[in-house]
Amino acid sequence: MPSPLADRIRPKTLDEVVGQRHLLDKGRYLRRIIDGGNIPNMIFYGPSGVGKTTVARIIAENSGMKLHKLNGTSAGIADIKDVIADTCTIDGMNGVLLYLDEIQYLNKKQQQSLLEYIENGQITLIASTTENPYFYVYNAILSRSAVFEFKPVTAEDVIPAVERAFRVLSEESGVKIKAEKGVCEHIARGCGGDVRKSVSVCELCFLGAENNGTEAIVTLDEAKALTQRSNNRYDRDGDEHYDILSSLQKSIRGSDENAALHYAARLIEAGDIISLCRRLLVIASEDIGLAYPMAAAVTKACVDSALQLGLPEARIPLAEAVILLATSPKSNSAEAAIDAALEDVRTKECGTPPRHLQNKHCDSTDADVKGQHYLYPHDYPNHYVSQQYLPDPIKDRVYYKFGDNKTEQAAYAYRRHILDENEKHRQK
Repeated sequence: MPSPLADRIRPKTLDEVVGQRHLLDKGRYLRRIIDGGNIPNMIFYGPSGVGKTTVARIIAENSGMKLHKLNGTSAGIADIKDVIADTCTIDGMNGVLLYLDEIQYLNKKQQQSLLEYIENGQITLIASTTENPYFYVYNAILSRSAVFEFKPVTAEDVIPAVERAFRVLSEESGVKIKAEKGVCEHIARGCGGDVRKSVSVCELCFLGAENNGTEAIVTLDEAKALTQRSNNRYDRDGDEHYDILSSLQKSIRGSDENAALHYAARLIEAGDIISLCRRLLVIASEDIGLAYPMAAAVTKACVDSALQLGLPEARIPLAEAVILLATSPKSNSAEAAIDAALEDVRTKECGTPPRHLQNKHCDSTDADVKGQHYLYPHDYPNHYVSQQYLPDPIKDRVYYKFGDNKTEQAAYAYRRHILDENEKHRQK
């Protein structure tokens, strides 16, 4: 059974790799390391299909060391022990290079079993991962490895790979492939910077094309059908999930409703309205807050409607909430206030509440001050009277600072008014 086309046309040299010029161009740091021949432990991370495995294989196959290849999804301790055992053989006398794909799937114990051999140089590790290595790779391995980020490939960079894929298919099959205008560009653009996926789509287009034995016609409609959902990179448990949620919140915080709608659309298209709803509820209080308190109520109503409606109708109230939050005035004064209060509670000896606030109905015989002496604010003008509320050690602490938006400034003006009135009443 033939291997997939993406494997058959995998680049053999660094110059053939699509994209990643920030790493692989002449004079770049990674390129200098590779050309120098002294290969350190390295971890490559980035989205799937952008060349991590290809570059790792090129390095490994030209290293002169005994090569082992493992995949974190299937490797176990026994496989790792086999690699370690090779360090003591004649084959491993020049060193053992372990290419470990998807390292994030190895547990801590499995990763730790490599540590001694990585540290003394008997094993050189080249690992790849689609997840942030600082979250998924054991710290001791990270500290002994150089980490390189592989970035999504642009559509312009992918087009030559797509054209090459069709050429190879034509050469292998002996069938001339005629692709309608725009096919290569659409596949390159529609697969979201994933070179492997783009090449796989080319293979599918060829296999499903009208073929009379000498000529196959790949239509633009067929290419669109095969790439219609491919450009949405999304994994509910991966980094991209949190990247999209973070981008959504920062776009709303930055009052860019168009960017916010874009990231919301990506979540909706992925069917993940639960994460979207949760994040919108957070944003309503964290970023809009007291500048427009009703935003929380409106957002809750939109979220409830979305969850009851389900998709596709849920997109409408969710869009309403996104636009409302993005175009609302912003304030994080409530978040800053509660965080400051929590910091005191966690780090200071705050003392007990003042006695006049405690729930006491009688005095003990040894009480220094008899009577509670609580002043009931509703008995005073403007329902306000000055008295101590915070415990003695922090009685002058200020947590909340009025924001500079219209709503909070109105509240501040009212506070100043009742304080002035209270002072006048006290002086009479």
